[in-house]
Amino acid sequence: MNWMHFGLVVVVSGVVASFTDWLFMGVLFHKKYQEAPEAWRSGVSETGKIVWSEVVGLITCAAFAYLLIHTGCQTIGQGLLTAGLVWLAGPVAIGATNLLWMRISPYIGVSHALGWLARLVLVAIAAAYLP
Repeated sequence: MNWMHFGLVVVVSGVVASFTDWLFMGVLFHKKYQEAPEAWRSGVSETGKIVWSEVVGLITCAAFAYLLIHTGCQTIGQGLLTAGLVWLAGPVAIGATNLLWMRISPYIGVSHALGWLARLVLVAIAAAYLP
C-alpha cells in the first residue's frame, strides 16, 4: 500500500467532507431540529463536539479508504458501488432504526443519511483519482 496515497485520500476527502457535513447536517432542514428540542443537548458549547465529530469523520474516511485499497476497489465504478453498499449497511440502517425509535424529523434522518453518502462518495472519488 502506498501510504502517501492513503494519507492524501484521507486528508482531502476528510476536509471536503467536513463541508458536506456542515451542509447536510447543519444547514439543510435546520429548522426541523427545533421540532423535537428534547432530542438535542442544549446550553453547552458545541466546539468540543464539533471537533470530536470531525475526528470520527476522519476515522471513517481512513477506514473506508483502507477498505477500498485493501479490496482493490480503486476504479470509480467499484468505489461508488462499495460506497453505496457500505452506506446501505451502515448509516441508512442505523438512521432508519433511529427514526423508528426517536422523535426526530424524517427530514433530519434523510439529511444525515445523505451527508454520510456524500462522505463515502468523496472517499471513493479521491481513492480513484488522486495519485
